[in-house]
Amino acid sequence: MNGFSTRRFTFTAAAVTGALAASLSLAAPAVAVAPASATATYDCAAAGSGSVTLTAADSGSGKTVRIDSTDIRTQFPLEPNSVVTTLKLKKTSGGATSEVQFSGAVHGAAAPGDPLSFGPLPLAAGSLAAGDTTDSVALTGAPSATNWSLKFDVTNPAGTFTSYCTATSGQSAAFTW
Repeated sequence: MNGFSTRRFTFTAAAVTGALAASLSLAAPAVAVAPASATATYDCAAAGSGSVTLTAADSGSGKTVRIDSTDIRTQFPLEPNSVVTTLKLKKTSGGATSEVQFSGAVHGAAAPGDPLSFGPLPLAAGSLAAGDTTDSVALTGAPSATNWSLKFDVTNPAGTFTSYCTATSGQSAAFTW
């Protein structure tokens, strides 16, 4: 009986090890974005203006950017995942420039005056390949529906409205994907 138990344990351990190795080989590899984070300044009108930290990641199956700022604050209570945030960045690929957008309703609950914290926002428009770069683009003029780098589509009991921000500087370093 002892020999049978030992064989069954050995077979089970070998099967588990093989399954683990197979699942790891199927997982998408993590791809480094350099640098992992960068800062830029943004003007969000009544919500404030100042430094914003953008943190980029590429899991191999999805590219994301997180947005955090202690200078820009929420203006009213937010339920989790109730604000659709969209970030526009300039993409450079082989000398050609275009635009990509990261967008999603990904954030925790927030009270008025809490620091801005949204994401990670998935790539929602455009494409990024290895070696492409993205950067915030400084815009002049007040944030508006036709002049924005970052927007927040907010839905609350009073209705839905959109708040706009403009980048007022490029990033401290462009992201290389």
